[in-house]
Amino acid sequence: MFIRDVQECEEIIAGDNTILRELLHPDKADVAIRYSLAYALLKPGQTSLPHRLRTSEVYYILEGTAEMYINETSKHVHAGQAVYIPPDSVQFIRNTGDVNLVFLCIVDPAWRKENEEVLES
Repeated sequence: MFIRDVQECEEIIAGDNTILRELLHPDKADVAIRYSLAYALLKPGQTSLPHRLRTSEVYYILEGTAEMYINETSKHVHAGQAVYIPPDSVQFIRNTGDVNLVFLCIVDPAWRKENEEVLES
């Protein structure tokens, strides 16, 4: 059995400028998965940097409200919603609330630096 507590995960600033804690990654733990799972946080008023992944990604919003941007489309999102982000889509998210935006990031296949391109804002 593999259990990982988010508080035990190293906090980093991701390439898109979100605060990230990587919970599961097949290259970093003895788990038979092909995806990666990260816990992300964006403070009130902040916006992640536009970026694109060669892989698909899903955001699951745990807390807060935001405006999600995928390519030329934007939609309001809130806690309890999942957002599918197709491969090669330009994406970013803006915290529109007055509390931290907290969400899970599921990348399939697992996130790798060489598969992400951070764009100029």
